[in-house]
Amino acid sequence: MQIEITDISEIQQAARQFLSEMDDEKVFAFYGAMGAGKTTFIKALCEEMGVRETVASPTFAIINEYKTDKGEPVFHFDFYRINKLEEVFDFGYEDYFYSGNLCFIEWPELVEPVLPEDVVKISIRETGGGSRIVESVN
Repeated sequence: MQIEITDISEIQQAARQFLSEMDDEKVFAFYGAMGAGKTTFIKALCEEMGVRETVASPTFAIINEYKTDKGEPVFHFDFYRINKLEEVFDFGYEDYFYSGNLCFIEWPELVEPVLPEDVVKISIRETGGGSRIVESVN
């Protein structure tokens, strides 16, 4: 999968395309530099699934839980502030990653040893012209 977003006005269409191509996968790890658009894209995904809560990066909380318009939970992680892997054990990451619910993970590099084997790795990168490329890297 590869999606190019040339302008922010295209992000909802890109989110719809992403959701239509994700099959039955549940755990998505988003890789990208600071400011690449990981949180913005996850927000668009959540909006397309009917999430009504404010979608924001859980930088300090580590995890936010949202509900889709069907009442299904979506877990949004931000591991940017994790200092050591033991911190993810403290909040019971397995309960989330193996729940069968959608999990969107920012800064997965910091917790790779505990990511499920079937995690879908997604790269978001900015091109020279300001476009964003969203692509699977598995």
